[in-house]
Amino acid sequence: MAHNPRLRNVLTLYTLADDIQCHRVRLVLAAKGVPYEREVVDLTKPPAELGELNPYAGVPTLIDRDLVLYQTTVICEYIDERFPHPPLMPIDPQSRARVRLVQTRVERDWLPMVDAIQGGGRSGETARRQLRESLLASVPLFKMAKFVLNNEITLADCLVAPLIWRLPALGIDLPRSAAPVIDYGERLFASQGFTRSLTAEERALRQ
Repeated sequence: MAHNPRLRNVLTLYTLADDIQCHRVRLVLAAKGVPYEREVVDLTKPPAELGELNPYAGVPTLIDRDLVLYQTTVICEYIDERFPHPPLMPIDPQSRARVRLVQTRVERDWLPMVDAIQGGGRSGETARRQLRESLLASVPLFKMAKFVLNNEITLADCLVAPLIWRLPALGIDLPRSAAPVIDYGERLFASQGFTRSLTAEERALRQ
């Protein structure tokens, strides 16, 4: 008999083993130190309850008692508000808007390139070159503060860091001129929260 995750006392996250958006949510949960149950999904054989909970039967899907959330940005902002310490958004409206703009740019510009690279072929090679060039053009952004636009980790970092983690697996080798991007990644990768956010499959991407 299938279990009902909505009866659990802790959060349940349906996630892929290797996916930037799923990793993003896991990193937010880890940064908050929130305990949760991780249900790793194989989309070729998704669990029946996922289709019952999420009308799109997709991941990430988060269950918090009787609440079901299934859009990544909504999930991340909910976690940040539901568990307010440490905060992952700046206090003032302008800074919060800038963080949201960074997230929007990454989702609209960089993530489609990642999908194209993983798809392979000529379009994948083009996307690999474009993503590398875009990262190099973004070096000034990584010079501005310890993290993206801030001296403390925000929700933007929880999206950018999983992408930077995957660069070697995507066949992207950054030059010395991209040292601020590489240093940024190493600062985040060394944190306990980032380590906790990884699946075994994601750890293997850099082994």
